[in-house]
Amino acid sequence: MHEDNLYKGFEVELFTGTYKSHVGISDEVEKNFSNFVKEPDNRNVEYITDPSKDYKELYSFLLQPRQNLRKWLSERQLTIIPSSTLCFKHDSKFKRSDNLNNYHNFIESNYGISIATSSVHINLGIDKVDQLFAAIRLVRCEASIYLALSASSPFLNGEFTGNHSQRWLQFPKTPAEVPFFEDHRQYINWVDKNLKSGKMQNIRHFWSSIRPNGPQRPFELDRLELRICDFISDIDLLLAITALLELRVLFLFENIDYLDPALSSNFSLKELQYICDKNEKEVAKNSLNAELIHWKDGRKFICHEWIQNLLDEVTFLAKKFNMDSQLDPIRIVLQEGNQSMKWINSYKEGNSIEEIMKCAINDMIKSE
Repeated sequence: MHEDNLYKGFEVELFTGTYKSHVGISDEVEKNFSNFVKEPDNRNVEYITDPSKDYKELYSFLLQPRQNLRKWLSERQLTIIPSSTLCFKHDSKFKRSDNLNNYHNFIESNYGISIATSSVHINLGIDKVDQLFAAIRLVRCEASIYLALSASSPFLNGEFTGNHSQRWLQFPKTPAEVPFFEDHRQYINWVDKNLKSGKMQNIRHFWSSIRPNGPQRPFELDRLELRICDFISDIDLLLAITALLELRVLFLFENIDYLDPALSSNFSLKELQYICDKNEKEVAKNSLNAELIHWKDGRKFICHEWIQNLLDEVTFLAKKFNMDSQLDPIRIVLQEGNQSMKWINSYKEGNSIEEIMKCAINDMIKSE
């Protein structure tokens, strides 16, 4: 660990069920575990890690809650399902975890089962607000690559969707239009406007690939929250993605004029909004093989080529922070494909979704 490393923390959503079905139990999980909270749909539960700068410590923070939950689930003949969508056959009924929660009423009425997904949110601590918004601008421009590395949702309701991240395509981005924030004041005014108009029900009702976070949003902010990633069962890969994100942000701080899109892109911030939304949709469909538009000058890259370029760009900094080996799982993904690609290949070879998930569940258990 280097003294200049950033604090990092995670919000991890999980699906529970059997080897062939989804079972809603998050309300009971919340009652039995202080570090777990229920999600609006009862088949989905979340745990939140403490922040740390140290990657070894973060590994333990990510693994231990999963182990504890798995032991509790196994006593009930249940398990953790490592898909980011409801992959097994299910009915379209929303499974409420809390019938008395008014916010859940709103979510069920307006979005239905489309929000029943699992993901992992990566938080990076950034205290200086100008740096925070510069980092949010850069990471939003490159958010699609993190989705490509994490894609794990090709199946929905017992069928292959044809997409690599069905989750990101179906999840209702809210509000539909999110600008590139030039500064903190613009963000405060934008939030206030959307709360007053009802487009946001509360400060948490801001569902996009990335957003500012902090103890008293929108006024007190201290971290960047990357929300685009599918659920990542491989903790080493999750930490590698986090390391790339951290190195990219640290590199930005050393090269603001070169890497802040507000200062270095050929496009206006409004044009970047369109480009980034398009890139995210393309990656949700084809992940590492998607053709993307670079935010700097409009050049087109295949996603896996862009990721390799970023790895090359942060190599010097990675060695300085003794983090180069931390990125190895990303190099493996570039060689072998992401989780969705492996599952899709297995499906095309004739394996059923139940067989694929059984292997994935067992692999996850072995890794723990």
